[in-house]
Amino acid sequence: MKILVPGADEPEVGLSGLALPTTVFSRAIDRVISWFGEFASVLWTILVMTIVLQVVLRYVFGIGSIMLEEAQWHLYAVGFLLGLAFTELKEKHVRIDVLSSGFTSKTRLWIEFLGITCFLLTFSLMVIWFALPFVISSWQLSEVSAAPGGLPYRWAIKSFLVTAFVLLALIGMSRLTRVWAALSSSR
Repeated sequence: MKILVPGADEPEVGLSGLALPTTVFSRAIDRVISWFGEFASVLWTILVMTIVLQVVLRYVFGIGSIMLEEAQWHLYAVGFLLGLAFTELKEKHVRIDVLSSGFTSKTRLWIEFLGITCFLLTFSLMVIWFALPFVISSWQLSEVSAAPGGLPYRWAIKSFLVTAFVLLALIGMSRLTRVWAALSSSR
């Protein structure tokens, strides 16, 4: 007899090998994270085009541009930061499943639950806590690039530190609800 938590669908088996049902909360958060992941994937295309433009300008026309160089750094940083939560959603991040692969499903769920609460959420909240003053200071100073001809609005790029870890905390909570639903249904 299979018991499902109200609001949960059939369990999905991800790359971790855990059968996790979705919840109302997880479906909503997963949609938001998917949107940010798709946005990040578009940034990679823009980054490649920016690099090609920079190379053509430099080696064909002999024109160097600090602004284009900084744009590459910014695009890479934003793409990477926004991709963190999407990577967690798709279970494409580094995991230590080698150790837990021999455990029972219930034990693996408890390991996942503790890992999310003790490590993922704690780390995300610590980064947000320490990044907020850094970002606020940058906004208050209207920080710009120190390089002549560099990009303005350095404060905007620094804001993605907080954004990325808020998204990572949200996807952690989403997965936590799924793990809890799986634990509840296995009782």
